Amino acid sequence: MRVLIVGVGTRGDVAPYTGLGVRLREAGHRVAVAAHEPHAELVTGAGLEHRPIPGDPLPLLLPGARVSLAARARMFARYAAQVTGGIVAAAEQGADILLLGVAASAGYHVAEAMGVPSMGVHLQPVEPTGDFPLVASALGRSFGRWGNRAAARLAFAVPSPVHAGSARALRARLGLPPMSSRAVYRRRESTRWRVFHGYSPLVLPRPADWRDRLEVRGYWWPERPPGWAPDDVLADFVGSGPPPVFIGFGSQAAARAEEYTDLAVRALRRAGLRGVLQTGVPGLLGDDVLGVGDVPHDWLFPRMAAVAHHCGSGTTGAGLRAGVPAVGLPAVNDQPLWAARLAALGVAPDTVPFRRLTAERLAAALHAAVTEVAYRCRAAALATRIRAEDGAAAVISAVRDDIART
Repeated sequence: MRVLIVGVGTRGDVAPYTGLGVRLREAGHRVAVAAHEPHAELVTGAGLEHRPIPGDPLPLLLPGARVSLAARARMFARYAAQVTGGIVAAAEQGADILLLGVAASAGYHVAEAMGVPSMGVHLQPVEPTGDFPLVASALGRSFGRWGNRAAARLAFAVPSPVHAGSARALRARLGLPPMSSRAVYRRRESTRWRVFHGYSPLVLPRPADWRDRLEVRGYWWPERPPGWAPDDVLADFVGSGPPPVFIGFGSQAAARAEEYTDLAVRALRRAGLRGVLQTGVPGLLGDDVLGVGDVPHDWLFPRMAAVAHHCGSGTTGAGLRAGVPAVGLPAVNDQPLWAARLAALGVAPDTVPFRRLTAERLAAALHAAVTEVAYRCRAAALATRIRAEDGAAAVISAVRDDIART
């Protein structure tokens, strides 16, 4: 059967779907992944079909020239229209079921128009709960149990780029009756639309106030490109001395790569540590610092003394799977939630929010992560349990059952 996975966003929003897609292919399905064009090689390198989605989310994430709220709203609206059109075009190439990431809600309506099943495959927990704040909040601020649930419900009820698929124009284009965002959410709830979450319940337990068919079974690990091996420079650097620490800031630092690379180098020197940086400036940056591009985390992280990162869902999972201490450097969206979980699990010192990042704060956090034995012991114990999970198996079973019912 033909399975279409729709992953909208940055590389980290797509990479886990390569692992899930490979498992579905091994179960006998033909799998395509719809994603932005820069991720084509990521998808095809895993042996999966890539279906392009136009648009680029990075300009919406990167700090830049100050623009008005109206101008930013137009940017989001333009991007949302590109994504919606791309999802429609990808589905029109053929699919028997649609698996939809958080930002691919247009696919819910596309699947309805096609008469095929759909389900969510989310990397972030956006469903209403009192347990933690709305993940779209950059501050990660809690409003109490009632307030947290109300804020999340509002995010579904109010039209936005994240839920642009509920737009009346799309439903009209697909020949479907008009429906408000609130009505779409209510129907999803009443029909118990199924959502799988690609992270471990050991890291973030399933909220007790979630309805049924909202599942948390384990991570979907990105597929390593076949035949990949580290280049000589990376292999020699990692093996030439004490284990280095990894530092990566994610997409938020891309527009100021040199500035944040310099900050990371100063932090490493202050802490007396070797480092592998994924900050946008490649090459040897000194005797004890190496800048790298894309390197499979399942190879790199186990060789590190600690990993300091922006706390995207996939990077957080990769660090936990490796069994090494972490330093959380969150900026936006779900990142504060995962950073808080790392600290609560005892595998990381206190979070250093990206907006408050200095070389001194980063150095202190790295020193604590590397020298305090308890962080490493707890990380190693948790990694053993996480590696025993199979987050893809439940999705494979659900896909089989849903296709069989149609």
